[in-house]
Amino acid sequence: MGLDYPGLLADLRHESEQLVSCLSGLSATQWNLATPAAGWNIQDQVSHLAFFDDIARLALSDPERFRRKADDLMAGGMNFPDRIAAEYRTKTSKEILEWFVEARPQLLTAFAGNDPARRLPWFGPDMSVASSATARLMETWAHGQDVYDTLAMPHPPSPGLRNIAHLGVATFAFAHSIHGIDVPDQRVRIELYSPEGEVWPWGPDNSDNRIEGPAQDFVLTVTQRRHWTETALTVRGAVAKRWLDIAQAFAGAPSRRTVPR
Repeated sequence: MGLDYPGLLADLRHESEQLVSCLSGLSATQWNLATPAAGWNIQDQVSHLAFFDDIARLALSDPERFRRKADDLMAGGMNFPDRIAAEYRTKTSKEILEWFVEARPQLLTAFAGNDPARRLPWFGPDMSVASSATARLMETWAHGQDVYDTLAMPHPPSPGLRNIAHLGVATFAFAHSIHGIDVPDQRVRIELYSPEGEVWPWGPDNSDNRIEGPAQDFVLTVTQRRHWTETALTVRGAVAKRWLDIAQAFAGAPSRRTVPR
């Protein structure tokens, strides 16, 4: 899949605007509702997005300062997202929303002014500017999903699904490595269906390991918002099944969505 960088940024802007529209209508009580992320309410989800928007912009503008900040955060353990969430619980929901509404356009402007191929530091391996933008899109979609699930609302249609799915495919080796599992030699064939019925393929057509189904279900899986057995995905082959059990499109400590009882 060739890179359409302006299109990627447009997808990120669209997903951001959809989430802000939802958040803007919430009451103070709703901001305090517990989300599917253990110990996090809706306000924590949004402070997480705003904080890492600012951190991503720091990586773009001052990589050395970012490295120092990242080292400080990780020195206290890989649970630093929980510590950040706790730190900002003294803020009001209005302040958190204003922070996110300010931070996201600033980040989009910074992305637009950068070479998409430029390398940036991050909490895992270095990544390109384009990959950083894709990661922010994935994070917005995933944490937005937590908000929509909490409110029992459907996730609004997202034109960014293909970019997030591509990130999920691209993190195949990463997901195995952080779980201490040798990266399989066998490649997986993935055929996902867009909401409009278009087929998005990855991998060799003759592979015995195959994943087919709705693109949204694959994205729910690689962001660990659903286990693949909770979705309409059809999965064949031991390599494909083991991958989806540990699939992780986000940086940080190894994590997995447990199979529901």
